[in-house]
Amino acid sequence: MKQMEDKILAEGKVLSDQVLKVDSFLNHQIDPQLMKAIGMEFAERFKDAGITKILTIESSGIAPAVMAGLELNVPVVFARKRKSLTLVDDLLTAKVHSFTKNETNEISVSKKFINADDTVLMIDDFLANGQAVNGLMDIIEQAGATLAGVGIVIEKGFQQGGELLREKGIRIESLAIIESLENGEVKLKKEVPTK
Repeated sequence: MKQMEDKILAEGKVLSDQVLKVDSFLNHQIDPQLMKAIGMEFAERFKDAGITKILTIESSGIAPAVMAGLELNVPVVFARKRKSLTLVDDLLTAKVHSFTKNETNEISVSKKFINADDTVLMIDDFLANGQAVNGLMDIIEQAGATLAGVGIVIEKGFQQGGELLREKGIRIESLAIIESLENGEVKLKKEVPTK
């Protein structure tokens, strides 16, 4: 998605050869017009997949997921990283390790929001080692639901998550794939693989 790639090149800040900061448009301040375009792109790519729910993880996956949900006219469910007084019973849970934050969280989704009748599109902001995707897939499996595919805003192609998931036969649609962050420079892959 050229609009996404242009935004990364213009505003992304390379913090190390592993970390790209995109807080000016994706994970702190949100560019609503870009999110709208992202939602439309995911909706177009998955329009024939029979999606009934979109699943993401708080917090940076919520904006692109909501925009895709708006386009596909389906509810968006987000896995909570923190326990709350209202989210205590009948939970689907999984453990997810965050590379960027170097912490492990138990994520939770209420069983009433995802069930065996659902065909789920998973959406997240980044794909690196695949930990968030694996955790959300665990929740989808616990619910007995069907995974239609995974929509990723930015994939770190130099880390193994995307490759490992594709080897399992999971459909991954990434809007931009970073080939390298070496020497403080963002290098994008020219062709974005599907499935």
